[in-house]
Formats: sequence, C-alpha cells, structure tokens
Amino acid sequence: MNTAKKIFALAASAAVAITLAGCSSSSQGGGDEPSGDKPYIALVSKGFQHQFWQAVNKGAKEKADELGVDITFDGPASETEIDGQLQMLQAAIDKKPDAIGFAALDPEACIPLYDKAKAADIPIVEFDAGCDSDYGQNLAATDSKVAGGIAAEHMAEIIGGKGEIGIVGHSQINSTGVDRRDGFVEKIESDYPDIKIVDIQYGDGDHLKSADIAKAMINAHPNLKGLYGTNEGSAVGIVNAVTELGLTGKDITVVGFDSGKAQMDAIKNGVMAGAITQDPIGIGKAVVQAAYDAMNGKDLEDFTDTGSYWYDAKNIESDDIAPLLYE
Repeated sequence: MNTAKKIFALAASAAVAITLAGCSSSSQGGGDEPSGDKPYIALVSKGFQHQFWQAVNKGAKEKADELGVDITFDGPASETEIDGQLQMLQAAIDKKPDAIGFAALDPEACIPLYDKAKAADIPIVEFDAGCDSDYGQNLAATDSKVAGGIAAEHMAEIIGGKGEIGIVGHSQINSTGVDRRDGFVEKIESDYPDIKIVDIQYGDGDHLKSADIAKAMINAHPNLKGLYGTNEGSAVGIVNAVTELGLTGKDITVVGFDSGKAQMDAIKNGVMAGAITQDPIGIGKAVVQAAYDAMNGKDLEDFTDTGSYWYDAKNIESDDIAPLLYE
C-alpha cells in the first residue's frame, strides 16, 4: 500500500467510525484498526453473538500474524441486522483495504456493494456464506448441504428410522440456513420414508425465540421424536425448551449444529444426542489466506470446503474432535 493510500485509509477509517457510532449502535467490532504499516484486510462477519464467530476471528488473527498483515473483524450484534452489516461493508470499502473478506447475511442485498468494491479494485473473498455476485473470488465455508445430510443420518439412526421430527432453523435467507435445512430435509426424504418432518420454523438464531418455537412444536405434535436446530442459537433454544418441559434426551432426540458451552454441556448430560461442528478457526485462517492471495494477484478456486464433523458424548473429547470445538 503506497503512502497516499495509507493516509487516505486512516482518515476514512476515523470518519467511518464516527458515522457508524451514530447510525448503527448495535454493530460490534474486533476493536482493532489497521496500523498503516502493513497490508490491510477488512473482514465483515455475520455477527458477534455466537462463539462461532469469535472462533473464526481467532483463526483469522492467527493467520494474519503468520502472513504479516493487519486485519479488522467486524459484524452486527445480531444475524438479523442486514442493514447494519451492509453499513459495515460500505465502511470497509471506504477504508480502501487491500482486500475484503465478507460473510453475507443476505445474498442479494450485498450485490451493489460488491459492484462498488469492484469499481475500487478491491478484491473480495467470502467466508461461511457468499453473495450472489460474480465478483466474490473464493468462498471458505462448510459444505452446509453435506453437513445437513450428516445431521439427518444421525437423527434417523438414533430414532430408529421412523417417527415425526421437526426443524428449528435460523434463516430462510442466508445460504447456511437454507443449505443446512435442505441438506437435512433432502436426506430424510430420499433415504428414510418412515420419518416425517411435521414442521419447520425459524427463530433467527435467537435462543429465546427458538425455545418458544420448540415448545410450540412439542405441544402441537405429541408423538414428536426429534428436533434439529440449524445453528448454535437454534439448538440451545431447543435444549432449553426440552429442559423447561421436563423432558429428556430419551423423550426427544435433539440434534444441533455448531459448538459452544451450552451445546457441549447438553451433550455431556444427555439432553442433546449430538451436533455437527465446523472448523471455525480453519475458516478464519482460510479467508485471510484467500484474501492475501487475492490481493497478490493469485488465481483462486471458487470454493474451499473447511469440513463438517459429527460429535457426541462418545467422541467429544477425542483428539480429532476436541480441537474443533469452542466454548
């Protein structure tokens, strides 16, 4: 980055910080600003409320230190705050970084800002979920459809291949919510004809809202044998609902997604059967590496699959799984 560009980036950064403080008080950030002495990558995440994103941030910082680059890591307080996230993406563009990493909450709403980044010659790579723009140069993420299918296989095995189940999803819009749902549904429908999905509702990844949805499903379907939560907040909501209703893991089979202390505790105490974990630290490292390669003109593959893994009480402390879990 040349001297003029550094000066402009720092000035823009200060101005944007003031603007965002006034118009988006619910947005949260990593607290760091670029030094101006190193190449700079701006990362805009889906949120900060789940431990998953903190683990992604940890991996990103580790890779940034290894490569000798500065990063910032920002995201809205809630994964429903699409406008807030778009403001943060605009702020990132205004800082004129060497590259941007973005995780889209809404795959359509981000397209105009991708056009702005393209016009400014700022490469964009993506993590966790992409934008429906041709400008994104790589997506580092879990293959969410595959992961949803793995969750379905384990649910089916545990409930004996038959019965009624429900899904508490976290989004009908962003690709992770859609794909984790569809991967699960498609596997059940194709391979397990004696299992019926009786309801699919969405709690925006909020554990309180998800708990209310889960309780309503359980009350509406007295023969319900299982519930699947598509992210940390959804799964924790189901666990809380089952606990509040005085049920156990034997009454309702609960399958979750992601990690976090609440899910890990629920698996250890038998309320939850198991969950799918990603590799959030690996995602953070992969997006920074991709951004670094993009800003240095390297050709990138369209997709980097960072993997998905089933864990339960039997393997939660194993050498293969333990490093992928986060509290």
